[in-house]
Amino acid sequence: FSAEQEAQALRKAMKGFGTDEDAIIEILTKLNASQRQQVLITYKSSIGRDLIDDLKSELSGNFESVIIGMMTPTTMYDVHELRRAMKGAGTDEGCLIEILASRTNEEIRRINENYKVQYGCTLEEDIVSDTSSMFRRVLVSLATGNRDEGMYVDDALAQQDAQCLYEAGEKKWGTDEVQFMAILCTRNRYHLLRVFDAYRGIANKDIADSIKSEMSGDLEDALLAVVKCVRNKPAYFAERLYKSMKGLGTDDSTLIRVMVSRSEIDMLDIRREFLTMYGKSLYSFIKGDCSGDYRKVLLRLCGG
Repeated sequence: FSAEQEAQALRKAMKGFGTDEDAIIEILTKLNASQRQQVLITYKSSIGRDLIDDLKSELSGNFESVIIGMMTPTTMYDVHELRRAMKGAGTDEGCLIEILASRTNEEIRRINENYKVQYGCTLEEDIVSDTSSMFRRVLVSLATGNRDEGMYVDDALAQQDAQCLYEAGEKKWGTDEVQFMAILCTRNRYHLLRVFDAYRGIANKDIADSIKSEMSGDLEDALLAVVKCVRNKPAYFAERLYKSMKGLGTDDSTLIRVMVSRSEIDMLDIRREFLTMYGKSLYSFIKGDCSGDYRKVLLRLCGG
């Protein structure tokens, strides 16, 4: 890998009349995230221009969004997406839930640090000013990145948590959402899997079904996302991708964000889950749903 070579090749693809989109796709999809960052720096030092600015002036639409996303460091990409979800027209609750429910403590910690530096206010302040009621509390809780990440399971406590969830929801009239939040947003993954098993034994139904019947709207979506990420994160993202493309019209911002942000983390697992869940490959789904350079670059991120 030569950052110098790739930088020159990118410049060549954009210089003069017309843009060689295929060359840009070819170069950027064969590099990993850290190599792309090196190219970014080399481009500036050896060509004296800003690569992001050049790309933005040459590309447009969804294709541009994917390429700029790929050129943005992982944490900063999450930071930009969270900010866009709150500061754009209306609130993109799905984006807030997806990022905050699926990132690790370490990732959340880095997001918080960079958010503050970038925007001069904390992520929590923006969440508080942009959302309300119990949904706000769940997001604030997730944004602290304070989940227990150990592997220890206390069977007695798991049983107690399950009972607690049952009494906070199915058993009583009305729902004590705080109990759900306290358990679902703080316990470690292994403990929660045990809790979900115990819950099925007590309530005779799955925790996800209880959340669906006890709650609604954004709060329901947020807690369901937490449960899904605990159980099987790649399956959660496979579902996000499926829903972004099925039916009429495409939810491009979700499709782009998941493809860009997971491409080097668990894309193979997501592809496997997608095929299992929907009986069609993610590749064929993207192929049927998108077109042009946008489709080409997404298919490269997806991998055969």
